[in-house]
Amino acid sequence: MKRLFLFSTFLLFLFSFVLADELYEVNYNVIPLPKEVKTDPSKKVFFMLKEGMGISYDKSNAECTRIAQFLQEWTKEVAGLNLQLTPDDKSARIQLRLVSPAAPKGKKSKKPVTLTEQEKERYTMKVTDKGIELTAYEPVGLFRAAQTLRKCLPERPDLGMMPYVEITDQPRFVYRGVMLDCARHFFSVEFVKQYIDVMALHGCNQFHWHLTEDQGWRFEVKALPDLAKKGSVREKTVIGPSRMRIYDNIPYGGYYTQEECREIVKYAAERYINVVPEIDMPGHMQSALHVFPNLGCTGGPYVVAPHWGVMREVLCGGNPETLEFLKTVFGELCDVFPSPYIHIGGDECPKERWQKCPKCQAKIKELGLTTENVKVEGGDDRGSQDGRSAENKLQSYINHEIEQFLAARGRSLIGWDEILAGGLSEGAIVMSWRGTKGGVAAAKQKHRVIMSPNVFAYIDHPQLKDYGKQPRTTDSYVVSCSKIYSFEPLVPEELSGEEGDYILGVQTNLWTEQVAYPEHALYQLLPRLASMCEVQWCKPEQKDFEDWKKRLPQLKKLYDKMGLVYCNEVE
Repeated sequence: MKRLFLFSTFLLFLFSFVLADELYEVNYNVIPLPKEVKTDPSKKVFFMLKEGMGISYDKSNAECTRIAQFLQEWTKEVAGLNLQLTPDDKSARIQLRLVSPAAPKGKKSKKPVTLTEQEKERYTMKVTDKGIELTAYEPVGLFRAAQTLRKCLPERPDLGMMPYVEITDQPRFVYRGVMLDCARHFFSVEFVKQYIDVMALHGCNQFHWHLTEDQGWRFEVKALPDLAKKGSVREKTVIGPSRMRIYDNIPYGGYYTQEECREIVKYAAERYINVVPEIDMPGHMQSALHVFPNLGCTGGPYVVAPHWGVMREVLCGGNPETLEFLKTVFGELCDVFPSPYIHIGGDECPKERWQKCPKCQAKIKELGLTTENVKVEGGDDRGSQDGRSAENKLQSYINHEIEQFLAARGRSLIGWDEILAGGLSEGAIVMSWRGTKGGVAAAKQKHRVIMSPNVFAYIDHPQLKDYGKQPRTTDSYVVSCSKIYSFEPLVPEELSGEEGDYILGVQTNLWTEQVAYPEHALYQLLPRLASMCEVQWCKPEQKDFEDWKKRLPQLKKLYDKMGLVYCNEVE
C-alpha cells in the first residue's frame, strides 16, 4: 500500500510538473511581430522573473531613467511584480543599456556611424541565465524594447518562466501615425493621453491631432481670443444621419488651451510620439467664419456648423486678410507644437463661392491663373473641382504661402491629397486618403507621401459586417481587421524602388462625427490598431493574418489590464 501511495504521489508530481511546464512558459507572440525572434525549442531553459529583482540603467541619462520607471510600472501592472530601480548596477537581473552602432564590416572610420530613422529605433532583447538585457542605439529603441518586454510579461507573479530568447527588431516605416478628430466631438486631455498610451503600446510614433472643423475650433489662439471661445461652441448637434437634419438643440463646445496642448506634447514626447497638429484650411473653416465673417466671400452671417458634411462656406481666397489670419494662427501653432510636420488639411474645399466672388476672381487675374484641362490623380474630389482650374490654382497659391511661412520655421507642410489639384508646392507632403492614386502620383513627382486610404485606414467605419453587433457609426462600408491587414502601402505594381522611397509611412484615422464618447472611440480603435500596426511595422513577408489572430488574445489580456474598451470579434 505504501509503494502504491508513493507511486501515485510521483505520478501526481510528474503530471503537475508537465502542467506547470505548459502554464509557466511565457511566449514572445507579440504584436507588432518583431523582425527576428531566435529561440531554441529543443532546450527547455528558462529565466524566472521574481519579486524584488533590480532594473539597471544609466542614471545620468534622463530618458533611460524614465524608461526604467515605465518598465517598473508596467511590470507591476501586468504581472503584479515589484521590481527595484537599481541604477548602474551591473549585477541587476534586468539591464537597460545604450550601445554604440558598429561600422559596417570591412570599413574603419573615426566618424560616428550615421543611423537611419528606423535604425534609431532598433533594439535587441535577450533572455539568458543572467537575466533580461535590453540594448539599443538610442533611448527610443530602449523604449520599444521595454514595450516588447511588457507584452511578454506573465499575467501572474507565479507564471514567470521566460524561455531564453534573442529578439532583434526595428520598424519598416519612419512615419507610423494615428489620427484623432477632436473637432467634431471634443475629448478631454486625460483621454487624449490615454489614446497616446495606446498608440505607444502598438509602436506608433505620430499622433495626428485634428483640431479645427466647421463644427468647432479647438485650439486657443492668444492673439485672437474669441476664435476658440466663440468658435468652439455650436448651438446644437445633428442626431442620427446628417441628411435628416434632426437636432438635439443642446449647445456643445470645448477647446484646448495652449498650456494643455503643451502638456499633451510633453506627454507624447516622453513616449516617443510626435504630435502633428492640423488646422484645416481654406475649407472646413465655418467655425472661424462665425467669429470673423469678414474672412468669407459673402460676409456672413455664419454659424458654427451643427451638422456634418462638406460646407460651401470657405475662407475667401482673394481677401488679403485671409493670409494674415492664417499666419497668425499657424505662427502660434508653431510656438506650441515643435513637430517637424504641420498639417493644413486642404481637403474638401468647394470653389462655388470663389467662382462668384469679386475678390477671388480679381486675385486669380492678378496672379495670371488660368484653367488647364488636365486630369489630376487622386480619386473622387468630393467638393473640389477636378483638374487644374484657376480656382484650384488659387488654393495652391494659398498653400504655397503657408508652406513658405512654415518652412521659415523649419516645418514641413502636410496636406490631404486634394492639394494635388492645383499643383503641388515644393516641399509639400501628401497624405493620400482617397485611395492610393494621389500618393502614387505625388511619389512619382518626388514628393513625400503618407498613405492613409479611406477603404483601409478610416476606422470611423464599422469593423463588423453585422451592424447590429456594434455601436452606430459611419456605415457606407466595412473596414475590418483583415481588410486593414491586407493593405500594402508601397503599391509595387505602380511604384519603382526609388519612387517607393518617398512613401514615409502609413496612418489610420478616427473621425468622430458619430463618435462622441471615449469608450466608443476606443471601441473603434481596438483591435484594429493592432492590425494596422503590423502594416506600419512589419515587412510584407512577415505578415500572416491567421498567425496575427493567434497572437491577438495575448494582447487583449493586456488591454484588459489597462482597462481598455475594444471590439471582441475579429473579421
